[in-house]
Amino acid sequence: MKVWHFSEMPYFPAWENGGQSLRVDIPNRLFDPVIGSDLYNRYLDEWALCDEIGLNVMVNEHHSTATCMTSVCTIPLGILARQTEKCRILALGMPIANRQEPIRIAEEFSMIDVISRGRLEMGFVKAAPYEIAPANSNPVDLLERFWEAHDLIKKAMTTTTGPFNWEGKHFHYRQVNIWPRPYQQPLPPIWMTVASSESAAVAGERGYVVATLNTGFRTREIFDAYRRAASLAGNNSEPDRFAYLALVGVGRTKEEGYRRAESILGYLRTNPLVASQFGNPPGYNSVAANIKAMRLGAKGAIGAHQMIMTRDGRRLDKTTASVEDCIEAGLLFAGTPDMVFDQIKTFSNHVGGLGHLLMMGQGGNLSHVETAANLRLFSAEVLPRLAQLQVAEAAEGTAAH
Repeated sequence: MKVWHFSEMPYFPAWENGGQSLRVDIPNRLFDPVIGSDLYNRYLDEWALCDEIGLNVMVNEHHSTATCMTSVCTIPLGILARQTEKCRILALGMPIANRQEPIRIAEEFSMIDVISRGRLEMGFVKAAPYEIAPANSNPVDLLERFWEAHDLIKKAMTTTTGPFNWEGKHFHYRQVNIWPRPYQQPLPPIWMTVASSESAAVAGERGYVVATLNTGFRTREIFDAYRRAASLAGNNSEPDRFAYLALVGVGRTKEEGYRRAESILGYLRTNPLVASQFGNPPGYNSVAANIKAMRLGAKGAIGAHQMIMTRDGRRLDKTTASVEDCIEAGLLFAGTPDMVFDQIKTFSNHVGGLGHLLMMGQGGNLSHVETAANLRLFSAEVLPRLAQLQVAEAAEGTAAH
């Protein structure tokens, strides 16, 4: 199992004054550039630490929000491409339907891949609903633009014979000929985030690595849909195709691990805070998806975004859920190294095998000192056992056949 440390680079000093919406309409006068500079550099230091202790790095991007200062994922990736030597660096992800120039994305990713000597992994994402307004994009044709951008980026990164012409519905180029071409041939591995069985099946047909983000124990049904589609398409559906994002707080004692987890939960508690007009723009979700969301949430489709469910079927609100609640929902692994390993093992078994853990080892207002201690302890006492766990699972699978 590969582990990737993830942080959204939160600007937590603004959270208390941000009101009920920390996205899109929160005024940037609440951002102090001096404090922001310190935070950017400490988060980059924590990612650089991963190279020393055997963890990989995951970076994402969001816009117009105090929950995530990474407004463009390729900037920290470019820094890390030069600053690190061994770790894989993952963009999860790049909201390609909201970017107006897919060729620029192909150029940025190719350049990062060359500088890092082939350590880049590319994640293409649809973009969250509250990203529509800042991007001034149309939610109705978002998926159309996503797949056209996807096809264009792939063609640009794999064409080596000179310029080609692209005349699509959404993008038009007369001379596409990117320099440099990527270090990894034909191109770096592609990831996609999925939240439903339908989107997982599409990714399975293409054989991409899929990641679910805090989907808890319902992740099994999503991964199973991928497996079915991958099998029909003749693609691999081994654990290395599956990734899961969870919060992780580990300590020498249960109390220390829970204390760190409590701070990291600031991410989960602030993530749903967005003004209602931005939470579900018309056309972003299908009618069926909206009906399902309304059935799950006490406050309709937007309220459903705040709801989580424990393995035994209890419904909880993300913004108020406790450490224990989040562990029971499969959103958080916390406690001593033994406890965290057992929780990850249980979750991996439940979903049918997990090849990648996207570990949010920093979130909320967890300090730099506490984050570094969290990462180091995980790397020293949990990571080696996860490698052994995957070997054991592979042996069991071979014996079963």
